[in-house]
Amino acid sequence: MLALAARRIIATVIVMAVVALFVFSLLYLAPGDPAAVIAGDQATPADIARIRQSLGLDRPFFIRFGEWFWRILQGDLGRSIFTGSPVSELIGQRLGPTISLMVLTVAFAVAIAVPAGVFAASKAGTWVDNCFMSLAVFGFSVPVFVIGYVLAYVFALQLEWFPVQGYTALADGVWPWFQSLVLPSITLGCVYMALIARITRASMLEVLQQEYIRTARSKGAAELDILFVHALKNAAVPIITIVGIGIALLIGGAVVTESVFAIPGLGRLTVDAIMRRDYPVIQGVVLLFSFVYVLINLLIDLAYTLLDPRIRY
Repeated sequence: MLALAARRIIATVIVMAVVALFVFSLLYLAPGDPAAVIAGDQATPADIARIRQSLGLDRPFFIRFGEWFWRILQGDLGRSIFTGSPVSELIGQRLGPTISLMVLTVAFAVAIAVPAGVFAASKAGTWVDNCFMSLAVFGFSVPVFVIGYVLAYVFALQLEWFPVQGYTALADGVWPWFQSLVLPSITLGCVYMALIARITRASMLEVLQQEYIRTARSKGAAELDILFVHALKNAAVPIITIVGIGIALLIGGAVVTESVFAIPGLGRLTVDAIMRRDYPVIQGVVLLFSFVYVLINLLIDLAYTLLDPRIRY
């Protein structure tokens, strides 16, 4: 176990170094001269030259990358071009709403999708199974922003059960915090729930055909115990995998969802930075999202050996 963890951590460090190189290259991969884009149409050549010098575009690429990477290792993500504030400070201010949205979305998705997938597999081929899977296909097919606007119109504008937009911090009360995140979490989680439900059903169908399941049924074991104790544990590896992979969907969907519901999180920060060509902020947010995604995949790889001791790397 320790050897596996050491190998995976080393691999993670290498991956993050490659990701850091790509993130830093965003400034150079952007079409046109980044300094001219940032300066605007009314800028003079002197203004453009000053911006190029401040961004370090007048120096060799690898020297700039080495300096930037060394600052990253020290926790310095640079400063925003437009506000002058440290990028780490801007991210810290927006981190709370995004973490709240992600955690609540994952909780909703797993709590709904896993039982739905298990129940659909137990009723395979029936109208119940077809109904669950049709809903899953529908949820996976509809764009996030469409779901968001429909939910906001029905439950916020018409029924007035939840606020239309905005975010209430957890420190201001659990119920106001929960109310402000219910619709965004359901919106963001629809695609995620559909994906988890389909994979859970497929994995459970395979496990339910095994001999030990038939033996448990022949001994008179309760159906719920067979499904959620015996079968689900042995079907957990693909489910855990898709839960981790789905984090990428949440990261991408959070940008749209936070824009629809006016949540001041990292998604909104990313959109604003892209619109203003604030490259240090874009680099910092993308690097943070990449680190979170790689870290989650590392934890999932380590969880495999706990769920199934037969798995070795």
